[in-house]
Amino acid sequence: MRRFGEDFFQQKTKRIVIIGLTVLLVVVSFYSFKSIQYADRFLPKTEINHIDVGGLTVDQANKKIDAELSDAPFAIQLNNTLWKKIKRSEFGWQQDYMNELIGIKEQQVPFAWGIRLFSGSQHQLASTYDQTQVNQLIENFGATLLQANLTRIPTKNASIEWGKKSFVIVPEKKGNTIDVAAVQKVLKQNLENGKQSVDAEDYYAQPVLTKNDSNLKKQKDKLNQFAKMKASYTISGQQVKIPSTELQSWLTTNEQAEISLNQEKVTAFVTKLNDEYNTKVNATQFNSTRRGSVAVPAGIYSWSVNIPAEVNELSAQILKGEDFNRVPIVESDAPNVQTTIGNTYMEIDLQNQHMWYYKEGNVQFETDIVSGKPSTPTPPGLNYLVSKSTDQVLRGFNDDGSKYASPVSYWMPIDHTGVGIHDSNWQSAYGGDLWLSRGSHGCLNTPPERMAELYPILEVGTPVFVF
Repeated sequence: MRRFGEDFFQQKTKRIVIIGLTVLLVVVSFYSFKSIQYADRFLPKTEINHIDVGGLTVDQANKKIDAELSDAPFAIQLNNTLWKKIKRSEFGWQQDYMNELIGIKEQQVPFAWGIRLFSGSQHQLASTYDQTQVNQLIENFGATLLQANLTRIPTKNASIEWGKKSFVIVPEKKGNTIDVAAVQKVLKQNLENGKQSVDAEDYYAQPVLTKNDSNLKKQKDKLNQFAKMKASYTISGQQVKIPSTELQSWLTTNEQAEISLNQEKVTAFVTKLNDEYNTKVNATQFNSTRRGSVAVPAGIYSWSVNIPAEVNELSAQILKGEDFNRVPIVESDAPNVQTTIGNTYMEIDLQNQHMWYYKEGNVQFETDIVSGKPSTPTPPGLNYLVSKSTDQVLRGFNDDGSKYASPVSYWMPIDHTGVGIHDSNWQSAYGGDLWLSRGSHGCLNTPPERMAELYPILEVGTPVFVF
């Protein structure tokens, strides 16, 4: 009984082995047969320019590519409708890929056809077109897209704007405008690589900056620091503040979130500053010795703001992000002109017929004078000591037209019209109302002995207030 069971088991095992070997032989034979077939054909799932040529000979593959690329329509879609349908043959497409196809096939390993059933392979062959026609098509479609974008909602990057109390980030906004450059690029690629269409609606413009951009957040914080900046000018002895609200309105950012200033607004502010404070047109407020605050008209010691230069310097100063007080860059015919006179100057009070010389705030000299008579009054104005000389003869015309020549020991002109300070040995007294009856031709007559004291201590370029 045991012997019978063992024989049965052995016979069953033998049959299983025979069946297995038979199946294996069939599979190997079939795989070998297919390998021989693929010796002159492309392996399964071989794609060339997105066209399946698996199982085809080189000649068959070349004809299929020719048919599908040359004659098959290529569709360009816009607004979910067909904008244009073309054939590649209309653009001088290169039809014969025979040499390239032979090269791809020769690189195949026919016995690997089974593996290719799962992995496949893709190849891209360069196409030759009439580039002039292709470029014209791309340009025309680009122009159409630009026109279409005019009626679409634009995509906006996240940006920084002034809120109620501080700068805030305004989130990006996705629109439906088309990324023209992207569509043009894909149109060319698809035309060359075997795809059959391109749809512009697949390429909406995307925001470059989003509300979560770390650099944008840093710039927002920096802008808020700028908004708190204390900025001012010292001009004509006054503090002129740049209002924080105005400064905030100048700050802006570009597409890269870089901080800059609105140059038109900065220029408008500097222009207004010049209009209000320049001394070529405006009078200078002066705290006089006897009459308190007086307005001294413009004279030759005058200035105006150099607007382009000041706009550049002010912008650079602001972008440092630090509190500042500055003096504007000015232009003037006077040497070393200052927007704030300071504590060294000559003061000539025509009403009181008196003259003072202050140096660093201290009186160094003072005297009564005789100014111009009513018919030739001394012109008021903010001037400066133009030059100094000795032993001069002053010449001019009297009221009746006759000439005069007056020798003086000390001559110090203070403007460009011939008005100056000089000694006058022909005057017997000074001050009071003498100018009404014995006044000069416009100069400041000074006692000779006092003039000898003033001449050596008064420096050329010293501002002279005449009022």
